[in-house]
Amino acid sequence: PGGQAGVWEKMMVYGAVLKKGERYYSYLGKVFAAIGNAQRNYNWLISYPDCFPATPEFRELLARKHCWLTGEELTEMIRQEDFQWVWGVLSGFAKDISWEKVMEYPVPDADSPGFWRYPLVLEHPLASLEIAAFDSSMTLLVSREKKHVDGFRTFFSLSGDLAEENEAYQKNCVKGGTHYAD
Repeated sequence: PGGQAGVWEKMMVYGAVLKKGERYYSYLGKVFAAIGNAQRNYNWLISYPDCFPATPEFRELLARKHCWLTGEELTEMIRQEDFQWVWGVLSGFAKDISWEKVMEYPVPDADSPGFWRYPLVLEHPLASLEIAAFDSSMTLLVSREKKHVDGFRTFFSLSGDLAEENEAYQKNCVKGGTHYAD
C-alpha cells in the first residue's frame, strides 16, 4: 500500500493561477524566486512566446515558434533582462529527456483548453513543470511537485489554486456556458 501511494503522488499534478495583486504579470524573475530557483534543474521548451526583450539575441531566439534552453541558459537570460511575457508556455523537463523525445509530442500552447481541465494535466506529457503567460493578465504554474506550487502560492499570496478554480467552474458550468479560456 505505501508503495502505491508514492506512485499516485508522482502522477499528481498541482497548479496555481496568479491574476490578482500584481501590477504586471509573467515576469519570470519573480516566478523563479517563488519556486526556489528550481528552473535551473530542468531543460526548457519555450513554445509560442510573445514577449519583447530589448536584447537582440533574446529577441531573435524568442521570435521562433519554439526553442530549447538549459535551465542555466534560461536563468542567465532572465538575470540579464527580466522582460514581461505576454503569451507563451515554458515546459520544464528532466535533464535526461532529450529535445528529440520532447518533439515527438505536440508543442504546448497557452491558448490550449488543457490548462483549464480538472483534474489538472501538464500540456506536455513528459514535462515536470510548466509556466504559462496568459495574455499579460495572468500567470499559471502547473507542476508534478507540490513544493513548486506551494512556494509560488506563498510568494504570491493572492494567487489561487488552479485545480480548485477549474473544478468549481466545471461543477457550476451551465450547459452552453463559456469559461474565460474558451
